[in-house]
Amino acid sequence: MWNTIFPYLLTGISVGGQYALIAIGYTMVYGILRLINFAHGDVFMVAGIVMVYMAASGMPLWLCIPLVLITTALVGFLIERVAYKPLRSAPRMSVMISAIGVSYTLQNLVLYITGGLNKDYPAIPWLSESITIMGATTKRVTIVTPFLTIALVVALVMLINHTKIGMAMRAVSRDFETSQLMGIKINSVISSTFVIGTLLAGVGSILYFTNYPTVIPTSGAMPGLKAFVAAVFGGIGSIPGAVVGAFIIGIAENIIKGLDIILLKAGVTHSMLGLATFSDAFTFALLIVILSVKPTGLFGEKITDKV
Repeated sequence: MWNTIFPYLLTGISVGGQYALIAIGYTMVYGILRLINFAHGDVFMVAGIVMVYMAASGMPLWLCIPLVLITTALVGFLIERVAYKPLRSAPRMSVMISAIGVSYTLQNLVLYITGGLNKDYPAIPWLSESITIMGATTKRVTIVTPFLTIALVVALVMLINHTKIGMAMRAVSRDFETSQLMGIKINSVISSTFVIGTLLAGVGSILYFTNYPTVIPTSGAMPGLKAFVAAVFGGIGSIPGAVVGAFIIGIAENIIKGLDIILLKAGVTHSMLGLATFSDAFTFALLIVILSVKPTGLFGEKITDKV
């Protein structure tokens, strides 16, 4: 039984790490602006397309990877400056509509560039190679992802807790207006938050498309949505919460995908088969249950409005 479950568990941990890198962007932006950046999943997709075209141009992959990350961070910076900064004092609904507009703009721009054709992601040496662990054959990226994710999260937490920009981020997330009055450069803090969030999404993109090497204009929709669910599930605004939520969702959905085979080996031959169909639905059903019991998520703090 363990030999049947283990490959799905391994894949779930890997996918959870990729969701976590995207979810951090959602939770950081929400922590400071109280804004759900609906374009974040599409930035993840744009990072994949940029890698496809850079590799197709003949550029060596060792150069493509840092350039993709820089380009992704630049896209995040431009989105914040063009679509969100002018609406800083606008109603939240206006900012949310702007975020949805950016999402569809990116999707349609990539649709125009690619002509709607599927694009094959380049194989990254070493990461794309197959290895066998405890009888399960998988790509090396599956093993690398959780360790790299944890290392990046630790580095991010250190940055937030022990640097000047991190202190400014914490101050702004606690009290936006007071931080502004105290001389903190709000625009610089917000731009830095977007850059860090999209940079992590770029790393997640490289890991994700190495495992699922086809990029289309809507490739970022479902991973972005699941990462958003992970952020809400863990407690939107909490970085550890987003990471824990992402790993739980990644593991759960992949175990569900393997339930048919697991049940067959357990002797169930008909009535419960087809459960893999509900792997995506489970993510959102779990969110509903958790929010019904704990509306702020697993690690979210109760927000008290000041009078």
